[in-house]
Amino acid sequence: MAPEERALPDRWPRISKFVLSACAASVAELVTFPLDLTKTRLQIQGEAALKRFGEGGAAVPYRGMVRTAVGIVQEEGLLKLWQGATPAVYRHIVYSGVRMVAYEQLRDSPLGKGESETFPLWKAVVGGMAAGAIGQFFASPTDLVKVQMQMEGKRRLEGKPPRVRGVYHAFVTIVSKGGIRGLWAGWVPNVQRAALVNMGDLTTYDTVKHFLLRNTNLKDNSLCHSISSICSGLVAATLGTPADVIKTRIMNQPRDTHGRGTLYKSSTDCFIQAVRGEGFLSLYKGFVPTWMRMAPWSLVFWLTYEQIRRIVGVASF
Repeated sequence: MAPEERALPDRWPRISKFVLSACAASVAELVTFPLDLTKTRLQIQGEAALKRFGEGGAAVPYRGMVRTAVGIVQEEGLLKLWQGATPAVYRHIVYSGVRMVAYEQLRDSPLGKGESETFPLWKAVVGGMAAGAIGQFFASPTDLVKVQMQMEGKRRLEGKPPRVRGVYHAFVTIVSKGGIRGLWAGWVPNVQRAALVNMGDLTTYDTVKHFLLRNTNLKDNSLCHSISSICSGLVAATLGTPADVIKTRIMNQPRDTHGRGTLYKSSTDCFIQAVRGEGFLSLYKGFVPTWMRMAPWSLVFWLTYEQIRRIVGVASF
């Protein structure tokens, strides 16, 4: 076939992978978003810094994943389980698209596969962390908006005035208070979390999938993808939850007229206050819904990715 007659995936492989990843991530995000909202509420409850500053509100905190989800439905309505889903989809269009393209670029170019076409584990770890960090840095503003929108229902129950009324209003409010720089509030723990999660997700998925294909009778099918997804979700949740708790608290904290946080000076300060005030296990608040979300998220993402890839003819990951 002449070069000008090649299909789009062959002519523009990276763009095709970006679009494919964004579509798969959007489906996975919408399917599992209620668990993400539940996780965020759990990570904020019992925050020691809020109690110290007397800003904890009057609402009784939810005590676990099921009670949190049921409480949201009873007190705010069923559809509130998807509050903040719009910026979450925006985030994954940027984050998942960039991280997938960046990982493949690193895998195929600077890091390079060996002569046997295998990708050593240490290179997969470096590539996964770098790709996650790059993708999350660009997507951090949408993550900030998502977290603030997810907490609006709880703020209303506590009798606090709403901070944002929608995605556009959230962006405008953040920029008016902290400037463009304010959109990247909490980007350090956010990038740290993404690097760790991506190491657990992309690296584990890639490693387990190719291990199964090389060492078992499994074919490149849904069963292989499911096993790889379950493994990657568990590893990602274990590695990323502490940084996710810090990220959520920094992004949700009140801000002064200059856009500076009033509870935490930095991610290190947030980490110290959480451990001192609530104990080390506070860093794993929301772990259960995080893992319960990451495993099916990874499963839905990779199944959608692989199915669309076969339909449009994009090369295998």
